[in-house]
Amino acid sequence: MSLDGRGVVVTRPRELADSLAGAIARRGGRPMLFPAIAIEELPPPGALRRVPGFQLVVFVSPSAVRVALRALGQWPAGVAAAAIGAGTRRELERLGVRDVIAPQGGADSEALLATPELADVAGKQVLIVRGEGGRALLGNTLAARGATVEYAECYRRVRPVADAAPLIADWRHGLVHAVTVSSAEGLDNFLAMTGDDGRGLLAGMPLFVPHPRIASHARNQGVPEVIVSGPGDDELVERLVAYFDGRT
Repeated sequence: MSLDGRGVVVTRPRELADSLAGAIARRGGRPMLFPAIAIEELPPPGALRRVPGFQLVVFVSPSAVRVALRALGQWPAGVAAAAIGAGTRRELERLGVRDVIAPQGGADSEALLATPELADVAGKQVLIVRGEGGRALLGNTLAARGATVEYAECYRRVRPVADAAPLIADWRHGLVHAVTVSSAEGLDNFLAMTGDDGRGLLAGMPLFVPHPRIASHARNQGVPEVIVSGPGDDELVERLVAYFDGRT
């Protein structure tokens, strides 16, 4: 089974889109890059200079890994690293960090908090590396379990400035068959960037999302067909292939 030339819109930040785009292309699809989020680095927070003093550093995204490791240069010995999901774990491993704590399934705070390694953090100094803002669940839960929690916010997510006209033209010519988003913020940006045309686009094709929380947000935004694929690229592509299998 393959995607048989179907156009799939990838809305991830440009620097994070290659793996998914490549997976879509390998299954015969046409990845259409339309970043709905851009990553803007912030000045390195002071907490990053104190990483050797923490027992555990938690990374909430591949972007957090890239920005923080660029500032650190080298991962200090004796400090445990945790990743919120497989993509973040792979980015840590690519940059030389070993024995990364990560959930076997899922890619959110709940999944990471369910790992055995995070069950007993009483008395530990924990640093959470993330973008500006974000959910409070991870830090609040670790603090409730007895950890001392600090944050290092090293980037912000912003809405890119982009011309949506080529994407809308492709849609009107029947060249777009599915849209993928990885966050509620990405969906909101996509809708803002494409306007009424974007809502029309999503009214007639499936939107693939990695998490039920994002699916709920999409339905609240009026998107009629939302499919939860799971957190990984392979899961997403397999779900795309299964969806289009047998369809003309």
